[in-house]
Amino acid sequence: MSWRVISFLACQLGGALLGYLLGRLEGALAGTLLGTAGWFLLDLLRGLRMLRWLRTGADPAAAPAGGLWGELGDRVRRSLRTRDQAAAEAERRLQEFLAAIQASPNGVILLDPEGRIEWSNLTAAEHLGIDPKRDLLQHIGNLLRDPDFNAYYASGHYGREVLIPARDSTPGRPRKLSVQLHPYGNGRKLLLSRDVTGVEQAEVMRRDFVANVSHEIRTPLTVLAGFVETLQNLSLPPEEQARYLAMMAQQAQRMQGLVSDLLTLSRLEGSPLPGALEWSPLALFAAQAEDEGRGLIAALGKSQQLRFEPPPALELSGAAHELHSAMANLVTNAVRYTPSGGSIEVRWLVLQDGRVEFSVTDSGPGIAPEHLPRLTERFYRVDRSRSRDTGGTGLGLAIVKHVAQRHGAELAISSTLGVGSRFALTFPASRLRPQAASSPAARPATESAAG
Repeated sequence: MSWRVISFLACQLGGALLGYLLGRLEGALAGTLLGTAGWFLLDLLRGLRMLRWLRTGADPAAAPAGGLWGELGDRVRRSLRTRDQAAAEAERRLQEFLAAIQASPNGVILLDPEGRIEWSNLTAAEHLGIDPKRDLLQHIGNLLRDPDFNAYYASGHYGREVLIPARDSTPGRPRKLSVQLHPYGNGRKLLLSRDVTGVEQAEVMRRDFVANVSHEIRTPLTVLAGFVETLQNLSLPPEEQARYLAMMAQQAQRMQGLVSDLLTLSRLEGSPLPGALEWSPLALFAAQAEDEGRGLIAALGKSQQLRFEPPPALELSGAAHELHSAMANLVTNAVRYTPSGGSIEVRWLVLQDGRVEFSVTDSGPGIAPEHLPRLTERFYRVDRSRSRDTGGTGLGLAIVKHVAQRHGAELAISSTLGVGSRFALTFPASRLRPQAASSPAARPATESAAG
């Protein structure tokens, strides 16, 4: 400001001196007026330059410099720089926020007060079958034509969620979405979608599990209650009593097996993963599975050919009781479902990458392809009547699947109707090592007919 006053006075003084030299007092007055006019003219030109700079939005670095207008330009330049930095920071935060919503496993759609789409993430697009760019400003009701959602949207009460089929839902593979609206701002709405297929399936499995357990326990209990009532009310010959008691023992054993398998599953799901410090020779598992298989053949009175190939001289790390349960279940399942006169072969195969495969192949009736994906579900039975006849609980393959998952193994099932089935457990190389000298030796390959 002081420089502005000094420059103004300097222009007047310069004009006065020049006028005085040219015309004495009259010239000095005229020179003073001309100097003043010249200063105002220059100041006006600088002001116009500043105005043009502000109007055109030119580069802040090109702002006029010097004097009052220079100071004003400098302040404006700093204000613009602060504004640009704030805008850049706001844009960065907005993009980070949108990226976070974009990465969300839930679908997110922003709707304007009229219900038109303002923004959508890719998850919502996949859930609802919309295009985030093409369908901008389209009314959500025109794109999502589910009657339940339309009634929910029109009701204006959004305190609950509504379940609708997903875009790619089919009768064979149903998918369910949970959709809920959340009002915000001036009439705007936030639409959230969530894939609840797994939750719905888990709920169905829970209901089926409870129903199956109740059914499996009620059947032998009904038999037991009937026999007890008969023995209490009737005077039976000793041989008839012995027959009834034998059937009661059979039903009690069936319930005991069911409870035992349920406890095994509960323990597998609730216990920590097995470590790699406990090592057991494969020969031990092979011997145990063979003993159980042959014992079951004798108990069922079947005549089957069993062949057990000797395992490789390796040790397997993990929970020994779990691994024994998995391998024994595969062998006893083959025994139960292979008719008399059939054959069962248990083999060990060392793969090129160091993994080891334990397989059980039978010549049973086989399983239709549509049943294979569900065989490891609890209580899933291809033929319920046949399962009851063989004494199975419907939990064996579920136990095998859990043991495999806990030990990093893979369970593979293949079957052909009228030919037989093959169940294989493949253990990772990281859980195998050469057998220690003190470990039990493998049995020689054996084959026998039992029954």
